[in-house]
Amino acid sequence: MKKTTTKLADGRELIYFDADDTASRDDRDLRPLAAVTPLSEIRRDPVTGDHVTIAAHRQARTYHPPADECPLCPSRDGRLSEIPAADYDVVVFENRFPALALHPAVADSGGADPLHLAFPGAGRCEVVCFTAGHDLSFADLTEARARLVLDAWTDRTAELSALPGVRQVFCFENRGAEIGVTLAHPHGQIYAFPFTTPRTARMAGQAAAHRARTGRNLFEDLLAAELGDPARVVLAGEHWTAFVPYAARWPYEVHLYPNRRVADLTWLSEPERSEFPKLYLELLRRFDRLFIQAGQTAPIAPTPYIAAWHQAPTLGGDELALHLELFTIRRTVGKLKFLAGVESGMDAFVNDVSPEAAAQRLREVAS
Repeated sequence: MKKTTTKLADGRELIYFDADDTASRDDRDLRPLAAVTPLSEIRRDPVTGDHVTIAAHRQARTYHPPADECPLCPSRDGRLSEIPAADYDVVVFENRFPALALHPAVADSGGADPLHLAFPGAGRCEVVCFTAGHDLSFADLTEARARLVLDAWTDRTAELSALPGVRQVFCFENRGAEIGVTLAHPHGQIYAFPFTTPRTARMAGQAAAHRARTGRNLFEDLLAAELGDPARVVLAGEHWTAFVPYAARWPYEVHLYPNRRVADLTWLSEPERSEFPKLYLELLRRFDRLFIQAGQTAPIAPTPYIAAWHQAPTLGGDELALHLELFTIRRTVGKLKFLAGVESGMDAFVNDVSPEAAAQRLREVAS
């Protein structure tokens, strides 16, 4: 892999990841972009203790542009985009409309009042373009390209974790308009948070309680239990296992764990990295075959999903385990799982599909 770092016209960083070590990346961004200082602050909810990011400048971000104006396609035929090159393998760049930035404009508004604590939204938000092909998806990538994306995620995890004040790095992909995606080009994002996210904090609390109760690691015991009773196992490789969790929140939800517990992507071994693309691509292709209308042989539309890498925070994450959570908000053909009163109001999920039935369906649609 060859990594080339350059700058966009407004000073944002852009990084090319190329499979070809001889690739030349000397294209300049010729757009007349002025540097922008994002307005971002983080406020603490005194009732729950959660951190909420306030980033009002994001209201102006690009929203469903036509394909010939896609900002994530290469710059071609006189049309300039976020990527100056005429083609690329994998590209990562600083988000033009970030929720978090290294130097946000909002000053620290926190004070002595414990009910109104706030601090600058200092962090980093990056966009990861998986391919130059606008009409492709991650599931269309070759194993070699998927491995290059994994290498890019790993590189960014290492670099962002080392930034002052960063507490957690989150790599993820939103796919589909139903999820809320505003750019159709196949891409994901990376957030470098200045705090540990609420879900990770809850995981850490459960892991600590399990250790105190049993003397063992929660995630190692969890994976062993799923392998011991494989009713919910979807895929099992030499180095990775994918299963539907016992208390799945979403109609179709799969967790993909390396069989060896590691804290984050940087800890993966070469055999683990080599096996990941095949298993992950198979999972994504199965998701696309889940919802087929009666009498049809192909899905009506690609399955919307979220793919989320859970990594240990930079501080206090010794008991946590790297894993990827993949889930869709579609519960059956033509119907979505909406987070209405119970889920949104009380954070108490009700799942319309049993985890065992979901796992069986995901096994049935194997390649």
